[in-house]
Amino acid sequence: MDPAAHSLTLSLIGGGFVAAALHTALPTHWLPFVLVGRAQGWTGRQTLWAAAAAAFAHTLSTATVGLVIIAAGLAIDHWITGLLPYLAGGALLGMGGWYLWRYSRRPARGVGAQAVAAERTTGHGHAAAFWGLIVMLAVSPGEVLLPLYLGAANAGVPALLALTVAFWAGATLGMVVLTGFAWAGSTALKLERLARYEGLILGLALIGLGLVVLFHPH
Repeated sequence: MDPAAHSLTLSLIGGGFVAAALHTALPTHWLPFVLVGRAQGWTGRQTLWAAAAAAFAHTLSTATVGLVIIAAGLAIDHWITGLLPYLAGGALLGMGGWYLWRYSRRPARGVGAQAVAAERTTGHGHAAAFWGLIVMLAVSPGEVLLPLYLGAANAGVPALLALTVAFWAGATLGMVVLTGFAWAGSTALKLERLARYEGLILGLALIGLGLVVLFHPH
């Protein structure tokens, strides 16, 4: 690799790390983890673990789409980047609807702290919430990052792998840091009084985020 190409590749990798980290500032990359984590009664560590796992899935889907675009040509780019945001929005709407449905099935009165705790510690509920968050980002690759794959296409497989690692590191750092800050803020607000209504609040919030994703210009 000549010096000019090497310099370009390094610039793309560094830019990929920064772009991935900045990309996670979108609320869909951290707010659902705080909302779901509180609703499920997760610890801060469990919530951050979910964010880190979702960052890996997000990077994997971005890399997959990027490689598909390189292999199939630019014509497929418009189709893929136009479809997947709707899948992500649909996942958010589905999770929000699930929480509203679960909230509607709770007894209207006499729900004490023990009942709320029992609801939170249901194993199936934890698994569904965790994998729902993973799928939400897995079907929503970082579209803003895809052009960087095209820029590194001629640099060879090692450069593409390095770019993918940079995406993963930036996305993980951004999502974990932002989720951690948001989690600490929500804990400081002492929201225990809202425990009875958090299923309703969570469902409406996730549906709101889903609508933003669906109707935001892509």
